[in-house]
Amino acid sequence: MAKYSEAQKKAVAKYNAKNYEEFKIRVKKGGKDIIRAYTNSNGKTINGLVNELLEAEIPALKELVSGGKG
Repeated sequence: MAKYSEAQKKAVAKYNAKNYEEFKIRVKKGGKDIIRAYTNSNGKTINGLVNELLEAEIPALKELVSGGKG
């Protein structure tokens, strides 16, 4: 496993704070395991799946991600 210096960790945290927003979602007990199994079997991450679904449903998000290019 790669080891990261404290400076690298700090730089990544600073970049993420500047460029991303976070929010928490809640699912019924057992739901996370079902979602994780689905994403693992489809070569995705939970975060990637959530973003994909939201971008498909909300056109403004897709435009934000593409930088207005499509």
